[in-house]
Amino acid sequence: MPRIQLEPLTEYAFAFKMTVRTTDLNYGGHLGNDRVLSLIHEARVAFLASHGWTEMDCGGVSLIMGDTAIVYRNESFAGDELLLEVTAEEASSCGFRLFNRITRVGDGALIALVENGMICFDYHQRRIAPLPAEVSAVCTDT
Repeated sequence: MPRIQLEPLTEYAFAFKMTVRTTDLNYGGHLGNDRVLSLIHEARVAFLASHGWTEMDCGGVSLIMGDTAIVYRNESFAGDELLLEVTAEEASSCGFRLFNRITRVGDGALIALVENGMICFDYHQRRIAPLPAEVSAVCTDT
């Protein structure tokens, strides 16, 4: 089976630091794969907040995740300070992609690369909504 290939971007628009907690570890003693999604969620919320948005009001629409791809590169352990970087690109008529890089601050080791397809959604009408112009303007297609 071929593996997903993700490459880091040259630069990211937003950075957020978190420390790996004991509760983030799996039975192998390192950062659990499910916890990577939780860390990315925290970084996404912080990224949106830096623009004055939330997941329920992102320029007037809500967001739902359409897809996720994760490539793990190194282990991370309790107490590691991680740098979670985020940028928005690939705007479409109804969404965009978030690109994430997680690195360990202490030695710069790449822990994981993550991509999320975010879709604009109207929860009242239960359907996909158009991407607001102000959100599209944040997408930096490089």
